[in-house]
Amino acid sequence: MKTVRCAIYTRKSSEEGLEQDFNSLDAQREACAAYVLSQASEGWTALSEVYDDGGISGGTLERPALRRLLADIAAQKIDIVVVYKVDRLTRSLLDFSKLVEAFDSAGVSFVSVTQSFNTTNSMGRLTLNMLLSFAQFEREVTAERIRDKIAASKAKGMWMGGVPPLGYAPDGRSLRIIPEQATLVRRIYERYLAVGNVRLLAQELARTRTRIPERTLANGRTIGGGLFSRGQLYAILRSPLFVGDIGHGGKVYPGRHEAIVDREQWEAVQARMTAQRQGERRGAPIANPSPLAGKVYDADGSALVASHASKGSRRYRYYVSPPERAADQGPAVRIPAIELEQAVAACIATALEDPMALLARLEIDPSATILPALFERAAALAAAARARDQQLLQELVARVEVADTRIRVTCDGAALARRIMPDAEVTPDTPVVLTSGVRLQRSGLALRLVQDSGATVAANTSPTATRLLLKARRWWKILRTEQITIADLARREGVTRSYMCRIVRLTFLAPAVVDAIITGIARAGVGARVISAAGGIEPSWADQVARLLPDHGGGRRGSGYEAGYGLQVGSTPVSVS
Repeated sequence: MKTVRCAIYTRKSSEEGLEQDFNSLDAQREACAAYVLSQASEGWTALSEVYDDGGISGGTLERPALRRLLADIAAQKIDIVVVYKVDRLTRSLLDFSKLVEAFDSAGVSFVSVTQSFNTTNSMGRLTLNMLLSFAQFEREVTAERIRDKIAASKAKGMWMGGVPPLGYAPDGRSLRIIPEQATLVRRIYERYLAVGNVRLLAQELARTRTRIPERTLANGRTIGGGLFSRGQLYAILRSPLFVGDIGHGGKVYPGRHEAIVDREQWEAVQARMTAQRQGERRGAPIANPSPLAGKVYDADGSALVASHASKGSRRYRYYVSPPERAADQGPAVRIPAIELEQAVAACIATALEDPMALLARLEIDPSATILPALFERAAALAAAARARDQQLLQELVARVEVADTRIRVTCDGAALARRIMPDAEVTPDTPVVLTSGVRLQRSGLALRLVQDSGATVAANTSPTATRLLLKARRWWKILRTEQITIADLARREGVTRSYMCRIVRLTFLAPAVVDAIITGIARAGVGARVISAAGGIEPSWADQVARLLPDHGGGRRGSGYEAGYGLQVGSTPVSVS
């Protein structure tokens, strides 16, 4: 029989009578021990540990014996908690619900010996659920009272706590101004009206090394110290607190605190931010925004727009010709966004890996003392570019021109200089042009970006081709082990004999070709249609590799060079002019 470990908990509110040889705590424990003994046939055994709280109110959970009891429950030392009455455990319904939650999470039952309250049976659990329902009701009513009190207090202009806004410190139910922080807030409002854009404002603050002042909250936590993000700037520019008001529930009330920004300036900022809103957001934010939106042009100089298509839960992004493109302007262009962004990012990264050449193009002559830090910063930027850091691409790229035989990337010279040498006294505005010799290759409706080797710019795994490879292995295993003919297996699988023959032969693809198809690095255009075509798969692995894999044997370098110096992106030539 399994032993059921029972812990007896006793409590008395006052200390009166505790000095007696047999006091109230002893009487409670004796009654509980007798109840446990009556359940000995069920394996119940009282633990020797004593959990007595004498002279402590049941209105609090901060009781030494109760704390020990909960610790032993968490340590899986107890199966049942036995009390004389429910109010010995607690007099608060909310506290009772918390204790029961702790009991349930540890798989511990609860028994009151004088009230027929026993959660080891169905009736006890029903009673418990009723009590917890009332506890939930009390919690919700209390929350409503708190919300109503906060709303009424804010309507009177009172500060009701929380993290104080930049420029203020709590002062009772109001806020007092911190002068040096208030100066920064005023500067943010002034510069926003000057530059007219939160993104440009964030870049300016980052360029001038303006950081968020460090502040210590009432709980001892320190916040601030970093650069301003666009979200933080939006919050500062939109907050009515800085003009002396307090907002709550979509309404604004006059506050008791002093304003940092005058109302005329604050309203001018609100008007400009409202005018710059691009319509109303009706859905969740896009998980994969297009960092080159508005910057991509085709060979004719026509702008390509960022677009997308969804298939199931997957989202496919493209840069496409606008709908109004005339028929006499040639076929519409649709380039996979990831491939284009990766080609542009690789182009920029390769240039950043030679920072001295870039600085020479920008006519900046760095001193020898800063070279180690300069090379370290450039290497970090190159790594961020190869990772397609969206903020970096948006900041550095001014224009991307996609032609049949090359991609021309025009970078913002000032942004490049700021990134490489943030302490430079002169910021040039000379554009830097990078050229990558990838070419366009039409694949169905879309255009693919292909390197001279025949490889795509970005790995492009074909789920359909991968499924065909798995199907080929499965069918070949059946043919080998079950002694069944191809015709019989084709009938069983519901396919034609010729289709099964074309798929089964994929079992004999060269391992390098299989790996390339699975990882998405096969030659551009090699997919399910190519490998399952009726033409056949070459019996020689060398022939398969030559036809289906990119040429890594030093193929043509392409015609991507312009005046300047040559750089290399993998097997793709890049030049800077």
